[in-house]
Amino acid sequence: MIPLRDDVRSETRAYVTYTMVGACVLVFILQFMSELSNPSIEKSIVYNFGMIPAQVLHGQRLWTLITSMFLHGGFLHIIGNMLFLWIFGDNVEDAFGHWGYLGLYVLSGIFGSVLHALLAAGSQVPTIGASGAISGVLGAYLILYPRARVLTLVPIFFFIRIIHLPAFLLLGFWILLQVLYGCASAPGTTGVAYFAHIGGFGVGVVLALLIRNRKRRAPVWYDIS
Repeated sequence: MIPLRDDVRSETRAYVTYTMVGACVLVFILQFMSELSNPSIEKSIVYNFGMIPAQVLHGQRLWTLITSMFLHGGFLHIIGNMLFLWIFGDNVEDAFGHWGYLGLYVLSGIFGSVLHALLAAGSQVPTIGASGAISGVLGAYLILYPRARVLTLVPIFFFIRIIHLPAFLLLGFWILLQVLYGCASAPGTTGVAYFAHIGGFGVGVVLALLIRNRKRRAPVWYDIS
């Protein structure tokens, strides 16, 4: 299922979302141009700035927990990630505020990478992509806007339908697939860091529950004598 747009209008400009999309696209263009000129340069970029579980768990190159979020492994990878971020990011940024949303994004990405590293502790394979951070955005969206309608492209056998789905159904199905795929194979052996998605999603859910409860708290009235 491929989301196309949602029906929740953002009240503010999503500056952080726009910046993250722009940064990821710019870095991907640089990766692509490097590969065209010299494939070994692109490989060097991935190994120098990607997150390697075995190294991170030994306290080495911890900064790659951040830099790996801006690298992507191909056109489908970057297009898919940026599509989800563009559709769902603005509303989550609206709810959290710019700085709170940036914190959500970064924490989700870091925690997702750490969870993947813990489960693939001996892996020397670089992990790249913003999926963990974007999964945090999806988790927050699920909590904050569960009844939002998302226009979705749904392939059914040989036919394609475009229908509106409630966010809780679309995103609930998405995270269910991540859990099923993640549990069906050993981490670090499939080419997809499913537990990075799961970890990031969990961070988004928890932080969204915190701000939702805070916003619902009734004001306390008192007199000062």
